Amino acid sequence: MSEVLYRKYRPKKFGDVLGQDHVVKTLKGAIELGRISHAYLFAGPRGTGKTSMARILAHELKVEDNDIYEMDAASNNGVDEIRTLQEGVRTLPFESAMKVYIIDEVHMLSKGAFNALLKTLEEPPAHVVFILATTELHKVPDTVISRCQTFQFKKPAHDILRKMVLSVAKKEGFEIGEDSADLIALLGDGSFRDTHGTLQKVIGASKSEKISLEEVEEVTGAPKVEIIHGIIQNILDKDLNKSLSFVREASKANIDQRVLIKMILHGFRQILLFRFAPDMRKNLEGELSATEAKFFVECANHKNATSLSLVLRELLTAYEETRSSYIGELPLELALIKLAGAN
Repeated sequence: MSEVLYRKYRPKKFGDVLGQDHVVKTLKGAIELGRISHAYLFAGPRGTGKTSMARILAHELKVEDNDIYEMDAASNNGVDEIRTLQEGVRTLPFESAMKVYIIDEVHMLSKGAFNALLKTLEEPPAHVVFILATTELHKVPDTVISRCQTFQFKKPAHDILRKMVLSVAKKEGFEIGEDSADLIALLGDGSFRDTHGTLQKVIGASKSEKISLEEVEEVTGAPKVEIIHGIIQNILDKDLNKSLSFVREASKANIDQRVLIKMILHGFRQILLFRFAPDMRKNLEGELSATEAKFFVECANHKNATSLSLVLRELLTAYEETRSSYIGELPLELALIKLAGAN
């Protein structure tokens, strides 16, 4: 069984880290100046590299693997687990000058466990560094946050994920087009782990070393580009009947409505940039297939493209409302009706 791509291409040093330059710069500077905190808190969305960064930081501190301890608070969240950790904290490192304790999903600790951990954070031994990671910072007690140096991890930009897909596919011996990489990055939803997972699914199902956009659409269940372009074109044309027909077609194909709206949003953002940022045109065209670039340029010159900001706001609202909508298609349908001026 081949190694999972996310693990295979997990960053091993600061130079490998993508999309978190603000964290890397600060940590590198602190290490160079010898200003090491006794406790760090990495917070941010899932799949953004918090645990990988924790391991990198531990190794940059010259801590050997035998002196790095990882604990998943999602399954070890009681007082007993923290007491066991406290007993280990008192012992000296095996091979290194210090020991590092990485606690993932720290927000899952029970109230009693947090209280026990707080005592250790208040007066930690000189040879111990804690690195806590969480996807839900608001669930971590302020008393714990105040005793840590906190770093906010950001979702990587779409372009970073797209370039990562192209790079990893090439390393794995596959040829993948810009449009296919763009779609995989979009489906990754701002997560390195999910983007790697989507790429792995596509590679695993590919019958050849050259992966087409159609193949990516089929494997991932993403809406075909014709549907996306059709909806975009008819929004600009204010043709409500055809727009709703395309939504209906996507629904019959069991397309996730949030994925559908996300791809429409992505398309309109490209149109916005082509229309209002001419200096970016060359770079934008380099990131798209010739067909996609031609379509977006034509849309940018459409007579109704003056209201792009309104279109994007309506679609963003529909995207958020789809999460809790009883009828998945309804938020997009309502947005289309409003944009066509039929309400």
